[in-house]
Amino acid sequence: MSEREFLPCRIAVLTVSDTRTEADDQSGNTLVERLGAAGHVLADRAILPDDRAAVAARLREWCADTAIDVVISTGGTGLTGRDVSVEAHRDVYEKEIDAFATMFTLVSMQKIGTSAVQSRACGGVAGGTYLFALPGSPSACRDAWDEILVHQLDYRHRPCNFVEIMPRLDEHLRRK
Repeated sequence: MSEREFLPCRIAVLTVSDTRTEADDQSGNTLVERLGAAGHVLADRAILPDDRAAVAARLREWCADTAIDVVISTGGTGLTGRDVSVEAHRDVYEKEIDAFATMFTLVSMQKIGTSAVQSRACGGVAGGTYLFALPGSPSACRDAWDEILVHQLDYRHRPCNFVEIMPRLDEHLRRK
């Protein structure tokens, strides 16, 4: 194990759904439970309908909030007409983390085989904040958290992780 101390991230969870409520948001609950068990802080939580402009606006709001380091959304990553989370995320991203989608697909293939091709999970960075869009199933949220995010959001993870470069994510915005 690393000599480094754990540094908790402040994570906001967004459920994108026309039908979910706080009472039945299993995917959001899965993420909240897992991030808490890992030692991170739930910075905010919301449920929004499948509306591209509304989702992008909330992502921008959270990116502008210095009390939020990471945003994880669940839902709206599929192929149907109402699935707009990926487009909303990409409206906000300054840089996309292409390998996140690839890693998620590899993890998903181990669980659901070729059905993994139907997911459009993605990740990116905006305003010094990490953003990840996950499918709306609790199992997909577990897979993304347990196999990728729990490690990359842990400062002790070697050889590298998202947390150690967090202070440099917005360096291009600083005055020279």
